[in-house]
Amino acid sequence: MTEITWRIHADPAAMALAVAKDLQTRIERALAARDRALVVLPGGTTPEPIFKHLSANVANWGKVTIIPSDDRLVPRHDLMSNAGMLSRWFSGLGADVVPLVADEAEYKQAGAAADRRLHHYDWPPDFVWLGMGTDGHAASLFPGPDLDAALQTAARAIGVRPDPLPPEAPHARVTLSLSAIVETPVLMLVISGTAKKAVVERAFAEGTGSSLPVAHILAAMPSPVLVHWCP
Repeated sequence: MTEITWRIHADPAAMALAVAKDLQTRIERALAARDRALVVLPGGTTPEPIFKHLSANVANWGKVTIIPSDDRLVPRHDLMSNAGMLSRWFSGLGADVVPLVADEAEYKQAGAAADRRLHHYDWPPDFVWLGMGTDGHAASLFPGPDLDAALQTAARAIGVRPDPLPPEAPHARVTLSLSAIVETPVLMLVISGTAKKAVVERAFAEGTGSSLPVAHILAAMPSPVLVHWCP
């Protein structure tokens, strides 16, 4: 199992600024090395303070490709669309936001279509940033009948249906697979609160025998995982 590097922050505002600076540095490093950057960002509302700082400080978004870590099977204009949210932050600055969900109605077909789209891009991403739930899900690697397939497939993306569906977002998903995630040289989790910190610590301790999806990510990463955390 890989190691975890903890970055502890005083509060959410301090963490947002620090994470944004970290991401900016990594994007600029990729641009300096290859004149392109490929990054994976999460959706939801938690990252938005970070996006506010990040969007204002990267000089050349036109050379950055952004892939959502996962998305719900909803139209891109829907407020629950991660690709839509990322587009609102970054597309106007010139970034290329690659949707995982197009117009497929069935989640397994949507996953297969997303995998085909992702094969147009050089892999791995320069970094993968994931959020995590208190149930141990990361991206849309949720407990449920599709979890084993998402952990075992060689595809970059796969359609999944959490069971039970989260009441706040009752939709099937397309997610990056375990194999796609752990190819990155830099994986970071950005979490807050003692409950989520305890989940990461439990996942690290239990390894692949854990029922927590994030434990399988931690166990498979060949390099240390960076965890930004605040109370």
